[in-house]
Amino acid sequence: MIYNSAQWFRDVDAVTEGLDLREMEGRNILITGAAGLICSAVTDILIRYNETHPQCAPIGILAAGRWQQEMEDRFGAYAHASYFRFVPYDASRTDNRLDLPAQYVLHGANNAFPAMVAREPVETMLGNFLGIRDLLEYARRQPDCRVLYISSSEVYGKKADDVPFRENEYGFVDLLDPRNSYSVGKRAAETLCASYAAEYGVHSVIARPGHIYGPTAGMSDNRVASAWAYAAARGEPIVMKSDGAQIRSYVYCADCAAALLTILLRGETAQAYNIADPMCTMSIRALAQALCDAAGVPLDMQAPTAAEKRSFNPMRNSSLESGRLQALGWRCRFDGAQGLAHTVAILRERIGTLPDAD
Repeated sequence: MIYNSAQWFRDVDAVTEGLDLREMEGRNILITGAAGLICSAVTDILIRYNETHPQCAPIGILAAGRWQQEMEDRFGAYAHASYFRFVPYDASRTDNRLDLPAQYVLHGANNAFPAMVAREPVETMLGNFLGIRDLLEYARRQPDCRVLYISSSEVYGKKADDVPFRENEYGFVDLLDPRNSYSVGKRAAETLCASYAAEYGVHSVIARPGHIYGPTAGMSDNRVASAWAYAAARGEPIVMKSDGAQIRSYVYCADCAAALLTILLRGETAQAYNIADPMCTMSIRALAQALCDAAGVPLDMQAPTAAEKRSFNPMRNSSLESGRLQALGWRCRFDGAQGLAHTVAILRERIGTLPDAD
């Protein structure tokens, strides 16, 4: 379990230092995908805040997901705290019962695994659009509810140069490529957020994270940064099946979580905010080499299969400019070398405590 790692608690404390969460005290936040890579880090920040501020009214955490056991496995004893409630939720369904009130909604549930996107493009697109629609309707019924939709850098599409994307710049997306069900679904969901704000006054904001990595990834997460981090932590070679020339903006999960809470609390209605570390834009190959260096393992170059090629992100450059987010007061606490080293170290501790079946 990640809570066996003192390093993880230090990392959570480090990013929480820059947050002012007082307005959330005594209020509820509904977090979908609460056990995932990004949102579990958000949940850990809120848990840690409650546990270190016993004199304050706790922040109520409504952890929404498909399986209660998954929440208990991820959050351990905290899943039974008085301020923590499990909410059954599936973003691909339209009959979720959202009966508990919340003043904040953070929507992170979606199909983000590349292989699954390639295999289930219909479910991917519908899940993105219908999931946020139901939550916007939920927020519409709640007084003064703020909604944060976690979108993706994939909304930007392809561009010819290596200049980082600003929030109002968009490249080409092939609408007839099923792999783009993810990016097109995210685009449509963003427009729906802006539309609910314009027509119904729902306070909705949008986050566009870069490529997020860290020890909160599950062992089944097959996105390259997560799969490679686990391989490195196990002492195995990192297998790369492309030339690795694609440029990405990478952010440590704890920094991303702090950015999301900043956007939720301080973001302007119907606006989008890139989440990116300006000092951690690199090629995929550079990321792989940095993980190899952190773990002392070799890099193994292999040719991809046809099925693997179909799941690849088509963007050569998805680097992001984050000045708009930094204007809200957010700063990245962990550079790439620190974040990757901490990821490997914490995963080594996790792997030592996980059952063989995981």
